[in-house]
Amino acid sequence: MPFVQIIEYDTDRPDEVRALSEEWGQQQLANAPARITLAEDRERPGHIVIVAEFDSYEQAMAHSDQPETGAYAERMRRLARAEPRFVNLDVAQRE
Repeated sequence: MPFVQIIEYDTDRPDEVRALSEEWGQQQLANAPARITLAEDRERPGHIVIVAEFDSYEQAMAHSDQPETGAYAERMRRLARAEPRFVNLDVAQRE
């Protein structure tokens, strides 16, 4: 079953967030998401939303367990004003 993880946080350093995200997207890691989307809220400057799409929950957890993923998350956390909010979703339907 497809799985989506949404990560939301606020930052005063959106340019650095975009640069880090671009750097992360160039890495070739095992169990990488099928797609990652980084979006910025137009009505709330500095509010970042990352949507990571995986083929399954198991793939997402294997990806999360990699040391490189943990290092990336820590670097991203340092750019945030507070702890990020994670939403983990099993995809019930796609159209």
